[in-house]
Amino acid sequence: MKKTLVCGAGGFIAGHLVKKLKREGYWVRGADIKEHEFAPTQADEFFRLDLREEENCQTALTLPKGTFDEVYQLAADMGGMGFIHSAECDIMRNSALINIHMTHNAKKQQVPRYFFSSSVCVYRDMKHGEPEMTEAEAIPANPDNEYGWEKLYAERMAMAYERNKGMKVRIARFQNCYGPEGTWRGGREKAPAALCRKVAEARDGGTIEVWGDGTAVRSYTYIDDMVEGIYMLMQSDLQGPVNIGCPQYVTVDELANVVTEVSGKKITFRHVDGPVGVQSRNFSNERIYSIGWKSKFNLKQGIALTYPWVEKQVKKNRSS
Repeated sequence: MKKTLVCGAGGFIAGHLVKKLKREGYWVRGADIKEHEFAPTQADEFFRLDLREEENCQTALTLPKGTFDEVYQLAADMGGMGFIHSAECDIMRNSALINIHMTHNAKKQQVPRYFFSSSVCVYRDMKHGEPEMTEAEAIPANPDNEYGWEKLYAERMAMAYERNKGMKVRIARFQNCYGPEGTWRGGREKAPAALCRKVAEARDGGTIEVWGDGTAVRSYTYIDDMVEGIYMLMQSDLQGPVNIGCPQYVTVDELANVVTEVSGKKITFRHVDGPVGVQSRNFSNERIYSIGWKSKFNLKQGIALTYPWVEKQVKKNRSS
């Protein structure tokens, strides 16, 4: 039985990853600064640790005997666009500390295989209709936000440890990920969860606010597709950063229309000022396709699974 450590297991993607690894027969230790808010961890054991502290990274990585076969590093200080633009210093400091300590100590513990979760935020702003951007085109670098700059630095550090220290490293650049059991309120939620919440809270025939003019283009990847991509990449021989994302690109208004269609309500949008981020995203997924991964959920299918969960949280919050 393989033994693995999942850092950030109290969060959305890593929480789902723990479930995936258990289904694959792994013994799993989760580590995070907090317990999962919506789902009891399915890890064999969970260590509540602040991974900004080096000794806590060492604790998470230490087994009574032997070492972990794999480490998945998804712990980060992050959230939706509102949080990314309002907490730049915290994001850069906290995530950098986690990644420096975890990468270094994973190598000290002789972990043979290490996964790092990066982001398409490492790329520059794109214009509507630009050709797909490959992983190599993140350099020369010009990320739109500090979250992307920190991710780019952490990628380079992980690759340096692979070149110089012999630890096999796999790096995924995530596109926007959504699904049940993710943050849906409080400022850290991503656009799909935020729009699901707004529609769920609105009366039929009501109006919701949408940040920006609604024309920004994004791709949204359903959580089951994302964790399958993480697992397949970790088992593969693909070195260097790899984009993982659904090839269906939509505007923010199109995303909002899908949410309202799934809800069965008639909703009007009112565009307001707010942090939107880049104008457009359009990335090549050819590297992840080369190992047999393809997204199985289009946006409407994924929202049809996500909206009822968010709606249930809204109703539960109202009654509490």
